[in-house]
Amino acid sequence: MADLVAAVCEHGVRPLAPDDPERDRFVVSKGHSVLAVYAALHLRGILSQDDLDGYCADASLLGVHPEHFLPGIDFSTGSLGQGLSIGAGAALAARLQGSKRRVFVLMSDAECNEGSVWEAAMFAAHHKLGALTALIDLNGQQAMGATNDVLSLSPMTDRWRAFGWDVHDVDGHDHAGLGATLAHLDDRRPHVLVARTVFGKGVSFMERQLKWHYLPMSDDDYRQALLDLGDTETCAERSSAR
Repeated sequence: MADLVAAVCEHGVRPLAPDDPERDRFVVSKGHSVLAVYAALHLRGILSQDDLDGYCADASLLGVHPEHFLPGIDFSTGSLGQGLSIGAGAALAARLQGSKRRVFVLMSDAECNEGSVWEAAMFAAHHKLGALTALIDLNGQQAMGATNDVLSLSPMTDRWRAFGWDVHDVDGHDHAGLGATLAHLDDRRPHVLVARTVFGKGVSFMERQLKWHYLPMSDDDYRQALLDLGDTETCAERSSAR
């Protein structure tokens, strides 16, 4: 989902100040993945390196789930299945206020098991909330197993289409393709990008391995991951620091 965050921050959410009322809204519905958003906020100059270094430390606002007190975070999330409802409400509020701001909601495929997701989907389609875009990280895995085994929603695209959404079946790791899709969305109805992704993409020992939903990384795991991702400079810095 790091690729999805990068695409939204580059091609979706406009680089306005975090307190600008006309800023676009980004709802991290799969709140446990917010660490990637912290990195994006750092690259945008909103969070400092010291902020990042305080991740999960006492008194830090950078927790495992996002807190709206942190600049760049609009909504506190983490209860799976609720983010789309928040996003639909934010999109309707923008319309009522005559604002051009847009709303992006990052979701997991597993949280689509929640009934509240489909209530929000019906609501958004009924009100033709064209300012609303959902991105579904379709990696086929969830905490307790393969998504299709726990509660299948295949074919995902057909389900969203049946609810009246503008559906785009995309490669979740193709930045150019994601950017082109996000750049050409109209305002006639809500949009959803069903983004097909690989869990642990690019890290040799992580790809499609369910156990990495939970396992902590050892120092050796971390160095290997950096090497797999081509970050030899950071890997060398970390090694020399020891």
